[in-house]
Amino acid sequence: MTKKPIDKAVQGEGDYKAAERYRKSVRAFVKSGKVEGAAQAATPNSTEEAAEMKRAEKTGESHSRGEGSLVTSKDKTNE
Repeated sequence: MTKKPIDKAVQGEGDYKAAERYRKSVRAFVKSGKVEGAAQAATPNSTEEAAEMKRAEKTGESHSRGEGSLVTSKDKTNE
């Protein structure tokens, strides 16, 4: 039985070229030293904005089937 050759041009969930472009851009961003500034810029500017962000997060979670979640049960207890 012979193995099928791997198709490097697969698109959709197996889009290897897009995945590699993404990894390269993430590495470049991390090396740029701009991560801390971006994290600070992403923090809410008011309690109202923080509440809106929390509502949006809950709305998004309600649409999830829980597949591939990066949030562990331990993380959720720290809210």
